[in-house]
Amino acid sequence: MPLVTSNMPRVVLVEPDCDHARRIAQVLVKEGFALTCATSGEEALGTIEETMPDLVVACTELPGMSGGQLARRLRLDALTRNIPILMLTEDASPGVEREGLESGADAYISKSAHPDLMVLRMRALLREGPELLQVDEASRLRRARIVIVNSPREDEDEEEVVEDVPETTLGELLWRDGHTVTSIERSDDLIEGGWLRGADSPDCLVLELGSGDEDLKFCRLLDARRQAVLEAGGIPFRTLGIVEASRFRRQSSGEFFEAGIDDLVPSDIALEALAMRIRTLAQRRMAQDEFRQQEIERQQNALTLEAARAKAEMAEALAQANMELARTNERLLQAQSKLVQTAKMASLGELVAGIAHEINNPLAFTIAHADTVTRTLRRLQGVNASDEAMALTKKGMSRLESMKLGLQRIQNLVLSLRRFSRLDESSFQKVDVPAALDTALALLAHKLGPGIVVQKDLQAPAELVCQPAFLNQVVMNIISNAADALADMSDDGDVVRGRIAIASRLENGRYEMSVSDDGPGLPHDLRTRIFDPFFTTKPVGTGTGLGLAIAYSVMEAHDGVIEVTDANLPDGHGIGACFRLSLPVRMTEEGPVATGRAA
Repeated sequence: MPLVTSNMPRVVLVEPDCDHARRIAQVLVKEGFALTCATSGEEALGTIEETMPDLVVACTELPGMSGGQLARRLRLDALTRNIPILMLTEDASPGVEREGLESGADAYISKSAHPDLMVLRMRALLREGPELLQVDEASRLRRARIVIVNSPREDEDEEEVVEDVPETTLGELLWRDGHTVTSIERSDDLIEGGWLRGADSPDCLVLELGSGDEDLKFCRLLDARRQAVLEAGGIPFRTLGIVEASRFRRQSSGEFFEAGIDDLVPSDIALEALAMRIRTLAQRRMAQDEFRQQEIERQQNALTLEAARAKAEMAEALAQANMELARTNERLLQAQSKLVQTAKMASLGELVAGIAHEINNPLAFTIAHADTVTRTLRRLQGVNASDEAMALTKKGMSRLESMKLGLQRIQNLVLSLRRFSRLDESSFQKVDVPAALDTALALLAHKLGPGIVVQKDLQAPAELVCQPAFLNQVVMNIISNAADALADMSDDGDVVRGRIAIASRLENGRYEMSVSDDGPGLPHDLRTRIFDPFFTTKPVGTGTGLGLAIAYSVMEAHDGVIEVTDANLPDGHGIGACFRLSLPVRMTEEGPVATGRAA
């Protein structure tokens, strides 16, 4: 078995005569063809489907399925309909050839022909290329352009060109089949014209060839022109030569195939068979032309689709980039706001820390001396003195105790200021929530007065490990704001009346606390601003705008959440506001422990 390479033409030979098949195979393998043999049409179908050859050479007379039936089956299959088919026949009658060409065969050659002539005929078919692909029946609607090139006649002075007019018997037959037929006389400048290329180039040239060397030279010039058309990206025309019967039957007829002729027939061929040969060549060229147009349209559609896809992807990427840019701008604005707030709070913290330090020193000195005076007065009580002196001493001690309470309150306020200036310095401690609430309510007693009722529903554990600021600053500020809101609803001079409800519960790993009032409520447009530092709804001189800002900072330090909604307490005086506090906690043996980042 010879070595088969990828560039070797693949041929399937369908020949039931083993001796004849062997002789053909020897020649084809020697000429560089990769050959696969089959003895019947049924066997050939499987072999062709498996190997997908470049050319099929089939005998017309096959056992079972005939060669014409095989060709028809190949043309009906989309995978094989474009494979060139060369028929081997012993019966060269027009009827047999017509039947074969109509079934899909591309050319005929006699079994008795010289093997070299068969090789030349095969190479002529392969020259048409594998680009012959499927073309639908709509492509057949175009009229084939056929040019009959007559040999020069010495008795005529001028060339005559007639388009779409039946000139000869052959032209009449082709014209009746619906083709455009042009008959011209061969001349020296025929090949130089631009009519052989372009959109209106002929599909098939029918050449009257004599016996001289000028005919071979003319065929080679035509083949060179075809190669130029092919290299320029066009579809070259097909050529069919008509030679004298005597020369056709000589071995010299192979010279025309070597010169580039696609098909060669003797001058005594039947007219119908000749017309069928011409139609076959023209249709194959038309098929190539139609396929090229389809391929161009497909490529254009692919480019359009790719451009549309790229445009859509670009638009999507642009939209995504715009969204990302918007998010980045938002983050930058938030960062800028936080930086400004941090700068304000840092400046305020430094100021508060300095003031607190300056106040704390004389305050501690005053408290220490108050303790000394208290001890002195107690010692005086033990000395014999008059009743009046004893009464005055007792009164002085009472006043000193009141002064100490006031001074301690000032000291606690200073401590709160220091904690506000350095919130992150507050350590986590175990806090008795009910006791801390009672302390906060006691410190706010002057605001609450006798008319404000405080209701407590504390279902959460009494002890919570957190920053004391959670209750000392957050809850206290919220209760203070609730008292101020209730005061705004009362007339001047009237006792402030209202209700404040404090509730707590432990649910889903979070410590929840709410402070609600039945005051006028908080407008929706202000709910996103009330946590900003220095923002206040109170009259000038009555609020600093730091209470809720401190509360938000403390909740943030616990990774907690603070939000405000409508309260809608039952039987309330107004809509009211409800501040909801939520801290993430973990349960331990000692109780819930806040799990915020400050922990």
